[in-house]
This record gives sequence, C-alpha cells and structure tokens, in this order.
Amino acid sequence: MPKSIIYLFAKKYIAGKTLSNGVAVAKDLNSKGIMTTMDVLGESVRQKEDAINFVNQFLELLDTIEKEKLNSNISTKPTQLGLNIDFDFCVVQYEKIIERAKMYNNFVRIDMEDSSTTDSIIKLYTKLYQKFPQNVGIVVQAYLHRTIDDVREMDKIKTNYRLCKGIYIEPKEIAYKEKKEVRDNFIKNLNLMLDDGCYVGIATHDKPIIDKAFEIIKTHKLSKDKYEFQMLYGVTENLRKQILDNGHRMRVYVPFGDQWYYYAIRRLQENPQVAWTMFKSFLPFTK
Repeated sequence: MPKSIIYLFAKKYIAGKTLSNGVAVAKDLNSKGIMTTMDVLGESVRQKEDAINFVNQFLELLDTIEKEKLNSNISTKPTQLGLNIDFDFCVVQYEKIIERAKMYNNFVRIDMEDSSTTDSIIKLYTKLYQKFPQNVGIVVQAYLHRTIDDVREMDKIKTNYRLCKGIYIEPKEIAYKEKKEVRDNFIKNLNLMLDDGCYVGIATHDKPIIDKAFEIIKTHKLSKDKYEFQMLYGVTENLRKQILDNGHRMRVYVPFGDQWYYYAIRRLQENPQVAWTMFKSFLPFTK
C-alpha cells in the first residue's frame, strides 16, 4: 500500500509529525492523570550527521518537556543515535542526551530493537548506567529465550526496566512463538525483577498478563511508586482507563515525527486483520 494510505492507519498510533503535536497529546494525557514517554520517531541511521540531528531533536524535546512542565520522560532507539555506525560514537550521543535529562531530573529509556542489536544495547545501557544510574533504563523483550538470563545479570545493578512482549520478527530458535509461552515468560521475568527489587514498567495490552500482574503486585505488597503500567498511544484505551481507575500509575508512549513509516508497519504487523481490511477497502470488487 502507498504511504499515504499507511498514514491513514498510522494517525491512530502517532501524535503527529511535529513536536507541537506531541506536546498537545502529552498535555491531554497528563490532564487525565496519565504519564507519558515521548519519542522522536526514527531508527537505523547510516550517517553520523543524521544521528547528531536526532540528538538535537531529543535535546529540544527535553527542553520542551521542562518548559511545558509535562509529566513525561523520553524513549530513544540506539540505532537512531548511531549504534550501527560506531559504538563509542553512540555512547557519546547518549551522554549528551542523558546529561540534559539529568539537569532536569528527567529520565531516558533505551529501547530494545531486533536481536542483532541486543548484546550491543545491553552493553550500551550498562556503560551509561555507570555514569547516570538514576537517569537511564532499558527495555527487555519477553519473547526472547535469552531475556531471563539478561535480567538476572542486570538485576544486580537494580535496573529500571520496561518489560514488553517484543514486536520484531525473530526466528523460533531464539524467540517464543506461541502466545502462552510469551505470556509465561513475561510473568517469569516480571516476578524475577520484582523479587530483586527492580522498578518495572509493565508494558502490555494483554488482559491475562495484566490480571496476573495485579496478583503479583498484591503478593509483593508493592507501593504504587515501585512500578507502573505502560501502553501505546491509541491502543486499548478502555483497558488503560480501568487500570488507572484502579489506582495504578499509567504511562503512555507518545511517538511523533516525520519518520513514522516503520513504526506504523510494525503496528500493522501486530494487527494483520487491520491491514487486510484496509487493503480490501481499496479493491474495486469490494465496493
């Protein structure tokens, strides 16, 4: 499908193409008692100049969050900041961003990407943690076999996590494929993180996982400042409201920017029925 058609779908899941669009959505969510994590969309840059351009956009974003008094941190993709160009270069770019976040007592989430980058991203996180222990956290993906071992290691430094299922298409040799397997591994990792005293962003729209998370929170007798639930913008808003109404903290991922295409494609991969419905609507024989 052409990009113009994909964008019709994407509009539900992104705040818009500009920083002002992102700010408007974040303000609206904040007014409802919902925290946000804002992200300038982009990934897999090939030129250092492009990575530096993204750094400047994230610095502007942090300045704006502070100026507008938004209840928001930021999310970043390592390949967007040069991970696949040069590791040390990427570290320097992150240091610029996290220094600014530290100045504002804010926080930078390092997103996880496909499995080819997992080792490098964990290495990046542990290096940045040494310098900014209060201002940086990482994402881990429950569908990867390796995640439980990675968590055991990162728990030693009381990592701040976002735990999600995972969205990248990975081979069955390294990733669970069945829904129950992924759910079981999500809960296994969540239990381990909380047992070890780590802060967890429980990032899921899966009702059975959320219900189990409620049980775990109750069992651990966790206060509300020891965890949060996280969801994507434009997804399962009724369930989001239920979690919030039950007194749990909620953070919504608010992506924006002109490089929205690959993010939209991953959302379509999550919802193939939506893609098929969109495709059929443009076929003459379906009119």
